[in-house]
Amino acid sequence: MKVMLLHGWPLSERMWVPQVIALRKAGFDPLVPHLYGRGPSIDGWAAQLLRDYDGQFVAVGASMGGYCALALARRAPERVVGMALVASRAAADTFERRRQRDDQIAALRARGLPPEIETDEAAEDLAVAQEAMRDRMDLSGIAASFGGPLLVCVGDEDDIVSVDESRELAAGALRATLEVFPGAGHFISAEQPDRFNDVLLEFLSQWQT
Repeated sequence: MKVMLLHGWPLSERMWVPQVIALRKAGFDPLVPHLYGRGPSIDGWAAQLLRDYDGQFVAVGASMGGYCALALARRAPERVVGMALVASRAAADTFERRRQRDDQIAALRARGLPPEIETDEAAEDLAVAQEAMRDRMDLSGIAASFGGPLLVCVGDEDDIVSVDESRELAAGALRATLEVFPGAGHFISAEQPDRFNDVLLEFLSQWQT
């Protein structure tokens, strides 16, 4: 089974190195697309990815990548057989969150990368990705009606996505499991790679042949 690993912001597909190793060892075929440089629309990213890759797959999205996973499920539910949303949400941005993104976009374009952001990506690519996240659709209905297994992961020290929000997301879905990671912040797979790999592989075992 193919497993599409969709990275978060401001990281790149390199965030998934520990997962790629574990997935290949377990017999899965990991796909690790680069999301930057695809334009200012997450729905557009999904359309491109569906052209870039063929067949069915499980979509695993971290934060921004989770938005893309939901867009893939909206466009091609017959191809997305399972989904893992990792420190991500299905709802669109609130007005306040959109304003915060506008400020961040303006700062990236005016001053470039701030020292606290550790990334190899260009400031403009990060700004465009922020635009895509700001303008994404509310896909709560897609998460709620998704017919395949859904794994929702959240760290209990995440200051962006709360445990309560993730619990509500899982409770509203047809076939969802919630996994809370004590002591983890926003990028669970990087902070707790061993435990995250165990949880992900257990979830994926239903497609193991």
